This record gives sequence, structure tokens and C-alpha cells, in this order.
Amino acid sequence: MSENPFRELPSMTKLLAAPALLAARERHPQAIITAAARNALDALRSRLTAGEQFDGNIDALAAEVVAALDAQATPTLRPIINATGVVLHTNLGRSPLHEDAARAAYEAARGYLNLELDLVTGKRSSRQNSVRAGLKAITGAESATAVNNCAAATVIALRSVAAGKEVVVSRGQLVEIGGSFRIPEVMVVSGATLREVGTTNITRLSDYERAIGSNTAALMRVHASNYRVRGYTKAVPLEQLVELGRKHKLTVIDDAGSGEAIDLEPFELPGEPLVSAGIAAGADLVLFSGDKLLGGPQCGVIAGRAELIQKIEKDPLMRAFRLDKMTLAALEATLRLYRDPQQALREVPTLRMLTTPLAELRRRSELFATRLRALGGLTVGVREDVAYVGGGSLPDVGVPTTVLAIAANGLSESELATRLRTGTPPVVGRVQDERVLLDLRCVFARQEDELVEAIKKAVQL
Repeated sequence: MSENPFRELPSMTKLLAAPALLAARERHPQAIITAAARNALDALRSRLTAGEQFDGNIDALAAEVVAALDAQATPTLRPIINATGVVLHTNLGRSPLHEDAARAAYEAARGYLNLELDLVTGKRSSRQNSVRAGLKAITGAESATAVNNCAAATVIALRSVAAGKEVVVSRGQLVEIGGSFRIPEVMVVSGATLREVGTTNITRLSDYERAIGSNTAALMRVHASNYRVRGYTKAVPLEQLVELGRKHKLTVIDDAGSGEAIDLEPFELPGEPLVSAGIAAGADLVLFSGDKLLGGPQCGVIAGRAELIQKIEKDPLMRAFRLDKMTLAALEATLRLYRDPQQALREVPTLRMLTTPLAELRRRSELFATRLRALGGLTVGVREDVAYVGGGSLPDVGVPTTVLAIAANGLSESELATRLRTGTPPVVGRVQDERVLLDLRCVFARQEDELVEAIKKAVQL
């Protein structure tokens, strides 16, 4: 080895002439390859300065450059296999779309469409027209509109009906829905003033009535989507709140949270209000998410009185909150499935996953376990477990499920989980009791072969 380590540093010309980098031109632009090679040489120079040695292996250095290039070209957002059993996993994108909805978004993205054009009259129209009828059908409301999430729906609804005025809310409903998004802070952003009433566990109708004054604009009920208060509690039914609002000529807003359009109580999933129930109870506006229990794309829905919806749509902030063409197309396609509730239960992925019978999950898990045992190097068991809905929906309702409990010879459970998570495709499961647990509830049938291969590669790596 030379006394001067920098003499072993290859030139840029020699590095770029390495076979691996010549072959890389088929996948990467030359300018990107050159920049990556320069970065590799700079890094090597720094290591040499720090006293490390370089053995002159240009092919190995070129391989490092190619690995860096391939990593740069790999999308940050990648399809994954959700084997956690959590259907509305916020970190994994919540509701997967029905194929029709995904296809509608794809077609909208790849070309033009009549987003704001009435094809009959040839005149400009509202982009909300594509989803308004479907939203009215599932809620029973006079009118409806959609914005980019439920937080936006809350902000613009409050701003439109109560800016500069007070909105009365129970202290037991001052929720944080995640990401430090809190009802009191929403009030500030909207320009409305929060008037808290009652206590954390007890709020009576008389509390609301005493809080009403000359500057009161609205009464608001907020569904506690991601927590529950048990024990000595009392809350005012929406019907009574509506009656009080009418008595004092106030707007009543119902934030229904997760957007349940079909009653899931028959499937032992109680606790979420139907989006149609608020309208039936007389609320002037009902707010809910489209990407949770509705099973559509990320959006927030505002349904209610036509005059209020018109006012909201004329608010200048609506332009900042409006949906893009892909989301509208996906939402319209999702809403079409709800024309037949039984079809929605069968075909909307979120609803189908939540209502899959335990016996069917066990049968599927046993068949899959047989495939895994044939790989060798694995210990595979099938056992009962409990999953949760996720996404702030039904927080205290455990969903009985069946899981595959997997251990790999020579690997810890954390190492196996890491290999699965960083593989291609990435597989996300749970680690519990020295096993990696894989729940097939959220694994599509089309993904089963991929899952087998991903496990095989993780074990043999």
C-alpha cells in the first residue's frame, strides 16, 4: 500500500468506466450517475483523511455508487402489505379504495374530464356536483359538499356560520384528534369563539342554555372518535340540542367523526354515529370523514341545510380546501357502491375487512400457515387475537381475529420484523410474545403470493 493513501484514489474517469456504472446508464441519467460518483469519491476522500485505507477495488466502489443510485430512484411512498390487522391504520394510509374508485382516480389523473363543465349546457358548473347527489343519498341532507379533510370541514363550517361569534361546546367534547389538532385551536383558526360548558364527564342541557347569549351563533356536538369516557357520565342527546337551537334560532353542528354510513352494530361494532342520524335528528350541519368508515379517499364532508352549504361554498377559503379531480372521481365511485348497502358491505374494502367472519379468517390463516411451513426454517402457529379498527374509530372495540404467529430459525422476532418491513414489498406486522404476528384481515387475496415470497426472502437473507 502506498504511503500516500490519496494515490490510490481513482479518477472520476476510471470510476465512470467501471462496468457496473456503464450498465447503470440503462436505468439512470448520465448526469445523475456522475453526481453520485462524485459524492462517492468525496466520501472516500474524507475516509482516507480520517485514516482509513482503500484497497483500490474500483468495482466495489462502483457497486456502492449503483446502490446509492438505486436507492435514490426508489419511491419514498411504496405499496406495502398491511398484516397488522388494523384496518384504518393512519400510518399506512387508512382506507384502501375499491378498484372502481382507484380506477376512477387513475382515469381522472391521466386525462381531461368535465370537472367544472356542464356537458348539456356547455357552461361552467360546480365541481361538487359530481359527489353532491351521492352524499345527499347517504345522509338524507338537503345538500352537501366535500373538502380535503374533516379538519378543513370543521374550520370552514365554523368560519361560515360563526366567525366573530360564540360556539357552545361541552368540555367533555374538546377533543384532540391527532397531530395536536384540537377543537379549541380549530375555533381560533375559524374565527369563532369557544364557549365551554359542563365538565369532562357531565354536561346538562341547562349548561348549554345558561351559556347562550347575544353573541352566540351555534351549538356544537363533537363525537369523541378516539376515546371514551365511562362511568358517571351524562351528555345531551343531539335531539335536545337541536330543540334548544331552534328555540334560540341557533345553528346546530354535529361533528360525527369517522363517517359511518351503514350501521355496523349488527357486526358487533357499536359506538359510531350514523352520518344520517345527525340529519334525522335535525342538525343544521353534519361533518364527517370520507377516508375512514366510509371507505373512500381522504376528504371531509359537510352535509345539511342547502342555504348553509351554499354559504360555505362561497367562502373564499373553499378554494384552499377544495378537492382535486382525482379525489372527487374516487369519492363519486365510492358513493355509487352505497346505492345498495349490501353491495357496499361486500365490496367497500374497509367494510368487507371489518365484517369478515372469524371462521373465514381462521380457514384462510390455516391454509396460509401450510404454505409457510413448506418453506422450512419457520415455526408457524395460528391463534386467536384481537385487532382494532384504527384511525380514531371505535377506539374501545376489540375485533376478534386470527393471526399467524411466526418465528424464524436463527433470527430474533425484532430482526425478522425489520427484514419484513424493509423488504420488497414491505410487510408490516406486529411483534408480540417473541413472535411476529401477521393478520390476514387486511391482506388482499392478490397479495398472498407476494407475502409468501417476502417471508421467504426475509428468512433466507
